[in-house]
Amino acid sequence: MPSLEVLVFVPLIVLLAYVIFGISGFGSTLIAVPLLAHVLPLKFVIPVVVLLDCVGAISMGLKLRDDVWKQEFLPMLPFLLVGLLIGAFVLLNLPTQWLYAGLGFFVVVFGSYYLIDRKSMVPLPRWAVAPIGLFAGTTSSAFGVGGPLYVFYFTARGATPEQVRATVPAVFSFTTVARIVIFTSVGLFNMNIVITALLLLPVMALGLWCGHRLHGSLSRDQVIRIIGGLLLLSGISLLLRALAE
Repeated sequence: MPSLEVLVFVPLIVLLAYVIFGISGFGSTLIAVPLLAHVLPLKFVIPVVVLLDCVGAISMGLKLRDDVWKQEFLPMLPFLLVGLLIGAFVLLNLPTQWLYAGLGFFVVVFGSYYLIDRKSMVPLPRWAVAPIGLFAGTTSSAFGVGGPLYVFYFTARGATPEQVRATVPAVFSFTTVARIVIFTSVGLFNMNIVITALLLLPVMALGLWCGHRLHGSLSRDQVIRIIGGLLLLSGISLLLRALAE
């Protein structure tokens, strides 16, 4: 029988994560993985969130498919796939303490980045898709975080906010399906993970619905600042946890 802490906090965290995802098109794993890692084992959390993200990303991707920026999305896919394979190896073989430390570090970096007032974005050349795709795929499999890198890349390539909101879920659709196949092949999924994800699907759907409703009432900057503050606090707490392991 799960503890009261798990029964209360896990649905609330998932609801918050997918409200953010519904508003901005990204941020679900960034919120869900580090917060859930405080109440559940990380190697349990990441596969659960992958299953939820698969449903959420495909649902949102289909809704916004007309705005997907295919000319930048498609060239990234092969590099993402290689990175996903590398990340799965890292997740399987890195000690838990280092996984928490790595996740905490990335979350603090992303949270700080979102809190900085960015007035301009340096344009990126087309060849940047290779290193960013590899790195994003690796961090996505190993730590469950890749969204900020996709947002950074597409924005730096000149995407509009609407293109970013549509293209990032399209990337998530690919990476989540690929991770499900990879994680299944290496034995990271079990029946408890699948049952947990199924039980949380209604919570995810409610979060997406709320996020779509709130999309027009909150500015992108407000959402980014909320994500940044949550990530910074969560990342610091994960680093402290890693030191205590």
